[in-house]
Formats: sequence, C-alpha cells, structure tokens
Amino acid sequence: MADDKKTVLVVEDEAGIAEILLEYLNKSGYTGKHKDTGAGVVDMVRAESPDLILLDVMLPVMDGLEICKEIRKFSEVPIIIISARVDELDRLLGLELGADDYICKPFSPREVILRIKSIFKRAQNIATGSSDSLFHCDEPKNRITVNGITLDLTPTEYRLLKQFMSKPGRVYSRAQLLELCYEKDEMVFDRVIDSHIKNLRKKVAKALPDTEVIHAVYGSGYRFEIP
Repeated sequence: MADDKKTVLVVEDEAGIAEILLEYLNKSGYTGKHKDTGAGVVDMVRAESPDLILLDVMLPVMDGLEICKEIRKFSEVPIIIISARVDELDRLLGLELGADDYICKPFSPREVILRIKSIFKRAQNIATGSSDSLFHCDEPKNRITVNGITLDLTPTEYRLLKQFMSKPGRVYSRAQLLELCYEKDEMVFDRVIDSHIKNLRKKVAKALPDTEVIHAVYGSGYRFEIP
C-alpha cells in the first residue's frame, strides 16, 4: 500500500486501459484521476499538482510528448510515458523532453505500479538524503567521494558523475551526456560516452564493491541509481 495516498493522473484515451490502471492504482493505495484527451491536461497539472503522471503519447487534441514538454516548463512532477510507439527515436524523444520513464504497450499493470513505487521511493530517498549518503560532491574542489573515498576522476568523469548524482533515476541518452561533457564544436562520437562510463564504473567499484550504480537502459542510455 502507498504510504500517503499520493495522486496519480492517468492521461489515456483508451477507456479499457485507463479503467485497468485506475483499478490497480486504487488497490495499491493511490488516488487515481483520469483525462481521456490532451486538452486541458497542462492546466490541470498546474492547478492540482498531481504526484505523478501516466501519460499516453497518442492523444486527441494534444499529444503526450507536447504535453510533457509544456509541463516541464513549470514542474518536475514525475512523468511516465506510455505508448505503443516502440522505436528508439520515440523513446529518446520522450526522455529528452523530460520524461522520467517510458513503458511500451502492451504492458503489465503490475509493472506500471512497480515503476511508480520505484519513482516515489527515489523521491523519498532524495528528500531524506539517504539515496546519496554514500556519494558526496565537493563542487568548489571538483571532487567526489564515495563511501568516504575520494575518486580519482578525469574532468569528464567528474562532470558525468556529478550530473548523474543530481538526478538519481533519470535516464540520460548518450547525446545528452555528450552535450554535458563536451563543447559543441568538439568532434566526438556518442559511443565515446560508453568508454567514460566503463572507466567511471571501475573507479566507483573500488570504493563501493559489488554495487552497480550506473545502469545501462536498453535503447535509451544510462541511469544512476543506488539499490
């Protein structure tokens, strides 16, 4: 059961799917609200501030990706994109517009609930300071410690880990990480990020053995998350 009756807004035009999601949300202790069109969703989020949004892509009037883009102009509310459009471009576009997660149709309602619980757990950890208690960033010195051990990082590795730590659970595409680490006029390929991640994982592992914190997300990029 959810701890504090959080509100989840379901934006889905397929009545059957919306009904199932609302039923599972209710059984899991959440308050579910529903919109079957993109019209008015942004204003509703601004007025009612739901705790999380399940957002379909293919919607009447205004599509989910445009809604996500508009919401991100004023809110960091967690958004899980739900869509039957499974190609990599749509996944990357949804995440780059600020979505926190992406679930492809058909899906298991139980999986959706687990994803929701995971996002709320990360948010709670950040609020209490527990999720990053092992990691500390000393910005004036450009230094990061893990489990009390100072990491020997290159400038690029430092920028990568600092960005990951700032938003635990957020998926970053390789293109996004390149923009964070290199000047726009530098000629680098997105796969160079894989090499940086590999080296970064090795250095973190020395301070935090047997714990994977930088996870590859198939077809999308990388996510920083402490188990």
